[in-house]
Amino acid sequence: MHGEHFLLFFIELTFRERGLTLMPTTNRHITQSLRSDATIIQDIPPSNTVIFRGDGEPKTPAMMLQRLAEFDQEFALEEDSYSLGGNVEQLEKKCAEMLGKEAAVFMPTGTLANHLAIRKLCGVKPRAIVQEQSHLYNDSGDCVTRLSNINLVPLAKGCPYFTLEALKAAVEQSETGRVINPVGAVMVESPVRRRSGKIMPFDEMKAVTDYCRDKQIGSHLDGARLYMMSGATGILPADYAALFDTVYVSLYKYFGAPFGAILAGTAEFTDGLYHDRRMFGGGLASANFAAALALQGIDGFEERFNRAMTRATALFDKINALEGINVEPFEHGSNIFPMALESDIDGKRFVKVLEAHSVSVSAPDGDRSRRIMLTINPTILRQDIQDLLYAFERAIEESLQ
Repeated sequence: MHGEHFLLFFIELTFRERGLTLMPTTNRHITQSLRSDATIIQDIPPSNTVIFRGDGEPKTPAMMLQRLAEFDQEFALEEDSYSLGGNVEQLEKKCAEMLGKEAAVFMPTGTLANHLAIRKLCGVKPRAIVQEQSHLYNDSGDCVTRLSNINLVPLAKGCPYFTLEALKAAVEQSETGRVINPVGAVMVESPVRRRSGKIMPFDEMKAVTDYCRDKQIGSHLDGARLYMMSGATGILPADYAALFDTVYVSLYKYFGAPFGAILAGTAEFTDGLYHDRRMFGGGLASANFAAALALQGIDGFEERFNRAMTRATALFDKINALEGINVEPFEHGSNIFPMALESDIDGKRFVKVLEAHSVSVSAPDGDRSRRIMLTINPTILRQDIQDLLYAFERAIEESLQ
């Protein structure tokens, strides 16, 4: 059974379990449709819960099915051939335009996007420089080294970014050793997940990438959360991307897709890159479902996220006027804010009271029982500032020990 038809078969079974039915379609690509009116999936109640976790709105299988139905009704699902053509191609063109790049290629994961970017930028040069705290260095099984014979040189141990001076020293060491090992690529992850979403300042990025250009070293931005960084600094995503030869952006962290990534660069860089994607097992069939959800989620996201950051700033100013609580941004932070509670507030009780007011936050940090991380996303737009402020006021009053 073709992957697309198998997924539709699964969707139909899911609908039947919920006592729902699929509507017939004239779509030439599929025999069953996700099309119907907007109320086809009735078990998704409207929610006013503000969730201070994650970069985007939470996803459930039912929500994704609903959104696929809406997309198919408005635009039509168009199948791909192993991630070529159809909605996937539409998404690639859309993302290239958004990021100010000549072309883009869909990838099933961010790990593969970063890997292939470094692999192609390095060519025959055996080294690439990354942050010691980067996702690629810590969480990808040394894939670049094991599969592409490129050694990653980590800089800035324990810090969110390295400086131009540290980069120059590492490049000079590679070029002047007894055996020359030239650096082929420099990757910058920003924001840095392992450092609570802290970013490399724009001026530092520009200095690093200007140096790379002068040295003919390829530069790649792991911008999985690029739109979080942009919302925090006010610098456009395309302006960040313009500094680098290539850029990766996640599709599932906040654009609503169940998986996927975009790798963008010049037309020359992306030409034939789908062959490498397939070589590494990434030429997925029926990727159009993820592409369709991403296309839908991208529409208006930048504006919504910027409004979310503005609302968060206004809310935190009011919260900081209350006794017993304080929210401060990190230096060079993005959309993650540490909230500190004074010692006479029961942190666990505080969280439960907020939940009763449709505000969801993480539990206090382990042994740091007085600190809670608040991550800003568009769910903050579900309630007005006064209602949110009231929820925090009640949480403080009802949690005093």
